Amino acid sequence: MKVPTVYQLKPAFQNFLRPICSSLVGRGVTANQVTVFAMVLSILQGIWIYFQPTSPAALLCLPLVLFIRMALNAIDGIMAREFDQKSKLGGILNELGDVVSDVALYLPFAMHPAFSPELVVVFILLAILTEFTGVVAVAVGSTRRYDGPMGKSDRALLFGVIGFAAAVGVPLEAWINWALGAAIVLSLLTVVNRTRKATN
Repeated sequence: MKVPTVYQLKPAFQNFLRPICSSLVGRGVTANQVTVFAMVLSILQGIWIYFQPTSPAALLCLPLVLFIRMALNAIDGIMAREFDQKSKLGGILNELGDVVSDVALYLPFAMHPAFSPELVVVFILLAILTEFTGVVAVAVGSTRRYDGPMGKSDRALLFGVIGFAAAVGVPLEAWINWALGAAIVLSLLTVVNRTRKATN
């Protein structure tokens, strides 16, 4: 049985973004520039949360930045595939950018008083392992794996909800570390799932 994931919404999202891609290409923007911009935006948002981990403004901007990052990730992929901008450098930037962005956006939550720093770090390490497993699948002759249940888009949804909840004053202490624990378990299942799909 296929594990549901937010990633399954990507085709419809890509169709929505195609006119934007055409406009960007017409203006001379490249896929690699979009990839780098998404990474820089994530780093800047992460720095803001790091220095102001309980700021409602910083936390409220997080869901917006996560959505923009997802859109930019889809846009650079479309530009690379459909506008003849695919390159080896682009492939490297895409994979490294995802990992750097995840670390930049989620690690600052270790500074928030409601979060267990240890759980945040474990979650991020597993996020890195999840993406590494997806990439290694190519090295063993499979395709790049994006299987869930806790892929990049799912992590973004989780922290977008958390950021919004914290920004509007929802008390986090009673549930946030349980939610992180569940996300860690789902991340482990994702590693197993991607490994199984890559080796079948």
